[in-house]
Amino acid sequence: MTASRTPTILDSDVRKRLLYEELPYRMQAVATLNLALRLRSKWTDAPPMTIHVDGKLVVDGNLDAFANPVIEAGAIHCRALLEFLGLGERNGTLRNRRNRQPGDIGIEHFENANGPLAMLDPETALSRYDGGRDEAEQALLSIFHVANKGLAHITQDLTNHPDHGRWLEIVSRGVPSLVISYLYTPLGISAPKYRLLTRSRDE
Repeated sequence: MTASRTPTILDSDVRKRLLYEELPYRMQAVATLNLALRLRSKWTDAPPMTIHVDGKLVVDGNLDAFANPVIEAGAIHCRALLEFLGLGERNGTLRNRRNRQPGDIGIEHFENANGPLAMLDPETALSRYDGGRDEAEQALLSIFHVANKGLAHITQDLTNHPDHGRWLEIVSRGVPSLVISYLYTPLGISAPKYRLLTRSRDE
């Protein structure tokens, strides 16, 4: 299905499921990616980690057992959110997607009183970052690299290449905010609660 200026608008059930279930789920996965990155960046070698469920020990390993799959899954969800907003990578630069596959749903399939929402312009996305434009673009492009090519040992890659970790942290912090600003806010809908509740290690 080629993206057009007058896309088919979603029926109410599909719209509701996306806004209140699927998109918040992806946003939470990206927030968890950000948490995993921040935790893993505190140690060169993965420290021991245990997981307790209902007060009982169920996993005894190291932090990479949590961080690796969370970062990899979060990167895939982050790419999906960027593509939903209409962004993609072409020839090493951030571009709007020129078409969508059959069955794909994007931001342009939602509408408010002014009509269908527009795909997010790449320059607008880059301008939201407080740092330099080039770093913002590298950060957004890093998600497509990780999600498209995959890395067997992503936490080792982040240790060997600190820039990769910084870029992933930037984009995982920023993408949910883009979804809120350019989807939920124009629709007049409150932002979903997607952030995990965490506690300081000193508590």
